[in-house]
Parts: sequence; C-alpha cells; structure tokens
Amino acid sequence: MNEVRSVSRAIRILEVLRAGSSPTVTELSRTIKLPKSSVYELVSTLAAEGMVRKEPSSNRYRLGLRLVELARAASHDQDVRQVAHSLIEKLRDELNETVQLTVLDAEQILYIDGSESSRRLRTFFESGERAPLYCTALGKAILANLPSRDRERFLRRKALRPFTPRTLTDPGVLRRELARTAARGYSIDDMEHEEGVRCVAAPIFDREGRAFASVSVSGPAHRVSPGRDAEIARRLIAIAEEVSRRLGCHPADSKPVRKEVE
Repeated sequence: MNEVRSVSRAIRILEVLRAGSSPTVTELSRTIKLPKSSVYELVSTLAAEGMVRKEPSSNRYRLGLRLVELARAASHDQDVRQVAHSLIEKLRDELNETVQLTVLDAEQILYIDGSESSRRLRTFFESGERAPLYCTALGKAILANLPSRDRERFLRRKALRPFTPRTLTDPGVLRRELARTAARGYSIDDMEHEEGVRCVAAPIFDREGRAFASVSVSGPAHRVSPGRDAEIARRLIAIAEEVSRRLGCHPADSKPVRKEVE
C-alpha cells in the first residue's frame, strides 16, 4: 500500500511540473500538501531516474528528458499499430496463419497487435505479453538489426537459457544466426521458443532507421515449414518495408536486404 501511495504522489508531482512553474521543494510541498521531507525524497528519486531535473542555481525542478523518451516510445507503439493493423489482417486472410506485431521493450519483445488464424490448430498471442529476443523470430529480427554495440552488450550479459532442445544457447552460434538474419532480411524461429511451432519475421524501422518493431507469421511446424520460409518472408518483408515507409523511414535509413550469408 505504501508503494502505491508513493507512486500516486510521484504522479501528482509530475502533474504539477507539467504546468511549467518550476517549483522548489517548498512550493511543491505547499501545492500537493505533503511534508517537505516526503516531497524531497520523491523528487530525488524521480531525478535519479531522469524523470525530473534540478536547476542547481535555483533549486527548482522541471520535467526530465526520460519522460520524452517514454513518450516517444509510446507514440511509436501507437503509430506502428495503427499503420500495420490492416496489413496484418490482409496477410492473415491470405495465409490463414497467425500474424503478430511486436515492439522492442528493454531486452524483450512486447506483443502489441496481431490477428489469429481461424484454423483449429493455430498459434495464439495476447497483447501485452512479453517474450525473449534471442529465441523468437520476432525478437531476432530486431536484435539482428540493432547497432553492434547494443547487440554485443545484450549477448554478453544475457543468459541464453533453453526453452526447447533447439534454443540457441551458445553466443557464438547465435551471433552467426543473427548475421544471416541481417543479411537475408528476415528471421526464423525453428521451434526454438515453443515445441512444434515455427515462425518467420521481418524488422520494422522508425524514421531514424532504427529497428524497433517486427512482424511475423507463425503456426504449427508442419504448416509453417522450411519450404515455405522464402514465400512467407517475401510477404513479411513487403509489409515491414511498407510500414517503415509510412512511419517515415526511407530505404537509405535502414539496412538493405542482402543475399543470405552462407
């Protein structure tokens, strides 16, 4: 309960700062009717997280740049969902397999939209669900196209625990798989996350040319078989490129699709 109360109070502080008055701790205390000690503790925590910033010369507080980053991420998620939804449904109708849309969220993917197959045997998803980057096609599509320093940072500190016997848990093997993924323009999850399920995915780029989302087709391995990878990938890449274009990404901004690395 105390944690909930603290969150509520922190939100009240952010709302006051949103008005642009740049108050001191004393003024904040008076406005939101809390002891100065409590307000000081809250704004110090918010400042440490980049949510607010303190002006050293006046001891006044303003909103921090971290909020801009969060707002941008929320805007990205909403924009890509709106742009991609009709294309996702069209591809679902054409293939009658489940099509999913995810965005990068910290070191995971976050499912934000999709359309399920009408077949009795099909893959399911739930908006708001999360999954790993390294063993899902949706995650690998993004991970393969991150700046090398970010990708290496992830590989050095992330434990690659197995979900199935096919999960790639050797960082060197995963690096080679990500190189092939970046080169051919699409990723494959060959029953690496769930037994019996295969998935093909392509990355989506924002206006700065950064891979931040991905779109996939998934289904039972006997239907989404290796022999269909190229056909499914061609359709996914077309959708991903169209969504990226509508979001303001030009071809020169993102990595070009190259021939597969052997």
